[in-house]
Amino acid sequence: MAHVVTQPCVGCRYTDCVVVCPVECFYEGEKMLYIHPDECIDCEACVAECPVEAIFHEDNVPDEWKNYTEMNAEMASQCKVITEKKKPLADS
Repeated sequence: MAHVVTQPCVGCRYTDCVVVCPVECFYEGEKMLYIHPDECIDCEACVAECPVEAIFHEDNVPDEWKNYTEMNAEMASQCKVITEKKKPLADS
């Protein structure tokens, strides 16, 4: 099982969640972060750290954001891993 970054992260890309991840499974996209589903250990540390409540367990992703589950898997393999806190995007 894994966690999924969803729509509220688009355009803000806070990285508070990244620094608490014990396995470095976050990947930085142009407009949002992604969680690699094969690397996530389901520890839930990131959930409480997300200021926009964008991270859900894959079984609890709201219906309107279900497509983000596949998107995280696809995009994480195309993006660079992120392990340190960075400034959020300008429009956040």
